[in-house]
Amino acid sequence: MSIRIENLTKIYNPDTDFPVTAVNNVALQVDQGEFVAVMGPSGSGKTTLLNMLGGIDRPYEGSVTIDGTDITKLTDKELIGFRRDNIGFIFQDFSLLPVLTAIENVEFVMQLQGRSRAECEARATELLNDVGLGDRLGNVPGKLSGGQQQRVAVARALAPKPKFVLADEPTANLDAQTTFGLLDIMQQLNEKEGTTFIFSTHDPRVIERAKRVIVFEDGKVAEDTVQQTEAGGRRTEGQ
Repeated sequence: MSIRIENLTKIYNPDTDFPVTAVNNVALQVDQGEFVAVMGPSGSGKTTLLNMLGGIDRPYEGSVTIDGTDITKLTDKELIGFRRDNIGFIFQDFSLLPVLTAIENVEFVMQLQGRSRAECEARATELLNDVGLGDRLGNVPGKLSGGQQQRVAVARALAPKPKFVLADEPTANLDAQTTFGLLDIMQQLNEKEGTTFIFSTHDPRVIERAKRVIVFEDGKVAEDTVQQTEAGGRRTEGQ
């Protein structure tokens, strides 16, 4: 599975006197199993990029092709189904359903896929154990800390076995211990599930863990770097 974007452009208010180009003619490919950090200053376009990769925003021009499917050509109904089955989301504000317990939040998206109750419960339990919340299955979000809620969000994102996970500032407002623990979990699950992770982040702790770092400036890719995880340094692709 690969994600290929070509000539991707997002312009807000294109028909006004004050158009804003958030993403400007970007071309990228991300292969299966990558652990990618997209970094850049506020307003650089990185969150808009993730939103278009996830089909939340539609581009002004260009294409987003995931495993051979150009999602920019899907109808709204088709896009909802594609997103449900192929893309996991981790948001900065967690976006958990407050009236559901941890296990119910993780089960919910699988139920939308039509999976059996037993299958949903088994996978949700496994994932919550993986993220260290096996003793919090019955807690609603209000009874969990911020770090614990983010762990539930990670488990929920992985529950439907998506092809890739988009994480928008997933460690913002989390303390160092929680951040390192969460990154450990996501790396382990990345290796276990073979799922691609793409982060939008300012956090140097995330950037240090990434296998690939894409720097965004003014809506364009300013740098695309592969991390040398064993030696600890970096090399630019092609060098």
